[in-house]
Amino acid sequence: VITKRNKFFLPVFRDLDAQLRAFRDKAAAAMPGSDWSPIELTPGLPPERADVVIVGGGVVGWSIAYWLKMKARVRDGLRVLVVEKDPTYSQASTVLSCGGIRQQFSLKENIMLSLFSAHFMKNINNHLCVVNEDPVDLQFNHSGYLFLASEKSAHIMEENYRTQRYVGAKVALLSPSQLKERFPWMNTEGVALASLGLENEGWFDPWSLLNALRRKAVSMGVYQCFGEVTGFKCAANLAETTDGEVLNVQRIKYVNVRMPNSLEYQPVECAVVVNAAGANSGKIASMLGIGLGPKESVSGVPLPVEPRKRFVYVVHCPDGPGLDTPFLIDYSGVYCRREGLGGNYITGMSPEETEEPDISNLDVDHEFFQEKVWHRLAHRIPAFEQLKVSNAWAGFYDYNTFDQNGIIGLHPLVPNMYFATGFSGHGLQQSPAVGLAVAELILDGGYKTIDLSALDLKRILLQEPILESNIV
Repeated sequence: VITKRNKFFLPVFRDLDAQLRAFRDKAAAAMPGSDWSPIELTPGLPPERADVVIVGGGVVGWSIAYWLKMKARVRDGLRVLVVEKDPTYSQASTVLSCGGIRQQFSLKENIMLSLFSAHFMKNINNHLCVVNEDPVDLQFNHSGYLFLASEKSAHIMEENYRTQRYVGAKVALLSPSQLKERFPWMNTEGVALASLGLENEGWFDPWSLLNALRRKAVSMGVYQCFGEVTGFKCAANLAETTDGEVLNVQRIKYVNVRMPNSLEYQPVECAVVVNAAGANSGKIASMLGIGLGPKESVSGVPLPVEPRKRFVYVVHCPDGPGLDTPFLIDYSGVYCRREGLGGNYITGMSPEETEEPDISNLDVDHEFFQEKVWHRLAHRIPAFEQLKVSNAWAGFYDYNTFDQNGIIGLHPLVPNMYFATGFSGHGLQQSPAVGLAVAELILDGGYKTIDLSALDLKRILLQEPILESNIV
């Protein structure tokens, strides 16, 4: 029986029921991985929660984000946030690099990483195209790398060549006479052997790769935030090793992100954190006490990654080598490659360990070119006796002081922080493969494509370096 009283309350209950249904829908949507938030986000602030927070919006960080979303497949099945502190990327290692890619390494892991990445880049639009956007153009130049060895180091080049060929790299060894015949502009004095990459080597535009990965990842639902990670909120537990050492094991619950030019910060609740902060990754690790414990303990071993400044010089030489110029690496340490078609070249070299430049800024030391680079460059390529420095910049390596190889995996004291750092100058070229590897660790619990167990962080704790002889 419908009374006047019922007629009054029925619309109320219907409205209430509709509101409850809407609330239940929102509650379901607010589970991890969803886009809904009960509080409107301040523009620029990160979401209040994410399944995975990636610290570092360089090419490695965005590659990890892309592969996580690719493997998750469902757009909102995994909420991923990338935090980058430099909104202009003016100091980012990615965009300040020379953009080289090579397979001429001594370790099979490095060779496999760069082989995978080369194939990824050659088919870039099969991976990173976005509907209604321009296709990706990496400006990939396939001129190869050319390493020169002296009599003293020729046997190492031969060993590396055998490893490279075994893994699948297309490389050829050249005698001094073959080298001179192929590159008549080169002075072969002192060269005992040369190694030339025939396929999948050369250089490309770093910014194009970074932007393509970021654009694709954002189109797949990845959140990006420009801010600085200032700390973590953790749940701690004590654990004892077989040696009787008591460890403070921390699980990250929140990442604190501070906005640029502001005191405002946002705590982001998360399940997993990835430290892909490049040259700053050691600082991020120390926020969790890594390296701050007693010297002989696990917590006393720091993440051995620090910024190392490298200078890049652009020189103009109208009579320099032509279009067939590979990315040249001389045994003296100097390198050179062509930059465009107008007689411009990029060159530089790493300083001696005792002469590492100041890292408090990105100022360029022009005397370093005059005193260290030019005479070595002109000795190998006589045309460069007449040149003009037209531009120069400096950038940071995320330098692994332990063994100059990438560090990938979990830290035993922080079981939900993954590391992808310390690549010491070859992180850009290996980033597509590294991103997939880290995504596999997070979502599959192990490597499925390339076994990178040798690069695990535990080698740092065990003091068991794996040395790469071809570091530029």
